Amino acid sequence: MQQDLIAQAKAWLAEDPDPETRDELAGIVEAADLDELAARFAGTLQFGTAGLRGELGAGPMRMNRCVVIRAAAGLATYLKAQGQGGGLVVIGYDARYKSADFARDTAAVMTGAGLRAAVLPRPLPTPVLAYAIRHLGAVAGVEVTASHNPPRDNGYKVYLGDGSQIVPPADGEIAAAIAGVGPLDGVARPDDGWETLGEEVLTAYLARTDAVLAAGSPRTARVVYTAMHGVGTSVLTAAFDRAGFPAPVLVAEQAEPDPAFPTVAFPNPEEPGAMDLAFATARRTDPDIVIANDPDADRCAVAVPDPAAEGGWRMLRGDEVGALLAAHLVDRGVSGVFAESIVSSSLLGRIAAKAGLGHEETLTGFKWIARVDGLRYGYEEALGYCVDPDGVRDKDGITAALLVAELASVLKERGRTLLDLLDDLALAHGLHATDQLSVRVKDLSVISDAMARLREQPPTALAGLDVTSAEDLARGTELLPPTDGLRYHLRGARVIVRPSGTEPKLKCYLEVVVPVASADGLPAARAEGARLLDGIKRDLAAAAGI
Repeated sequence: MQQDLIAQAKAWLAEDPDPETRDELAGIVEAADLDELAARFAGTLQFGTAGLRGELGAGPMRMNRCVVIRAAAGLATYLKAQGQGGGLVVIGYDARYKSADFARDTAAVMTGAGLRAAVLPRPLPTPVLAYAIRHLGAVAGVEVTASHNPPRDNGYKVYLGDGSQIVPPADGEIAAAIAGVGPLDGVARPDDGWETLGEEVLTAYLARTDAVLAAGSPRTARVVYTAMHGVGTSVLTAAFDRAGFPAPVLVAEQAEPDPAFPTVAFPNPEEPGAMDLAFATARRTDPDIVIANDPDADRCAVAVPDPAAEGGWRMLRGDEVGALLAAHLVDRGVSGVFAESIVSSSLLGRIAAKAGLGHEETLTGFKWIARVDGLRYGYEEALGYCVDPDGVRDKDGITAALLVAELASVLKERGRTLLDLLDDLALAHGLHATDQLSVRVKDLSVISDAMARLREQPPTALAGLDVTSAEDLARGTELLPPTDGLRYHLRGARVIVRPSGTEPKLKCYLEVVVPVASADGLPAARAEGARLLDGIKRDLAAAAGI
């Protein structure tokens, strides 16, 4: 065992082109740290939601240049097998540690394999890459990003030529091609031969963002904005300027890209404390709304003034923003299909039905939502919104922010707020209250053990509500392909449990629906919704042993 690990490490060292990870691994070998070597050489990073994601470091279980070169070589092999040799691959990257290196390696591998490669001009939001794929007629795209993961992570997100993230069977076929890559000295990596795109691709994306707004709509909402130390600031402010909105007030401490993410524990607007600086800025400047992007700006968070909230500001849940944008699009008279993932609120289906629009549920992830026929609007509760599917077939935090600002402006002119519109939706469709039980783990067996326990001993009631049906989504359904998840229907409630596809987390998505007869009944309905959600969360945690 010891000799095998050291032999694997030395073989890795011999072909690692990165002096930083070579020094790191050499130190581990010299210290004979077998536990660390075992963790790094226990297997290889596997394609998850849309590619690779993991902690930076040496070894096949970490994100590094060796892993990226192999991934790029496997993708190139796959594309050539699909008859797309010589096609264009567009490569984007964020401002995380090693992102530029990984983008450059990908461009070199594609060029060496006979494909054409084009790299975005600088660190830019993921939706710019998703747009550029179709805009430039590429056969594939790669975005180097770990989205909202911790600072020491990075990732490798793969799109095909339709501008959507990969789904089966392509992911498995690419993974097989990666596994078939031989020694790295056999992977051609020329020093040049690819194109670095100019600003015109960003200009084209920004011109497209205007399409999400109604001609002549009010543009008066005042916004505080944070990029969460990511790449969103320059693009979002340019989009707001083009559209004629007031210039957003920036959260200065988080406005510039910084891979250390120094002001937040996790650079995710949903995480506790991540929005504290934005709220402090809002209390000083009194805007109409606060908008936050995650570091690669494909997600959009919204907060509103709320005297009942601590500090006077409240983050809206992704499901609330999803319903608000749907209601706004209905008010504008759009046509097409509204789509969401199965873990998102059932309120979208009710809004679509009342408007006479189509509605579809998909598996989790925009790789599925973006493929819905006739899609006009799609969202996922994790702050992801696709508001211009003809331009970007993925979640887009920039265009979503524009649409939120337009809605806030329309309501402002009517003397109303986003919270008033949420009240209207509750009165029309019932109060849809959602919450999440999310457990981050260091040992992934905690997640598999919890799923096994729930499968062997499924709960019969949660918070006093009988479980009326239980589905093991691993078996698939009439409408959904198999996925590792469990779905429980209760009287007036729904629960879905699944392992995260991008983080070491077990996620449980909870929804209760409380009827509301009149505006006077809203406070009591909210209290009842909160009580039921707390009870479901408590009972589900006990049932799962977490």
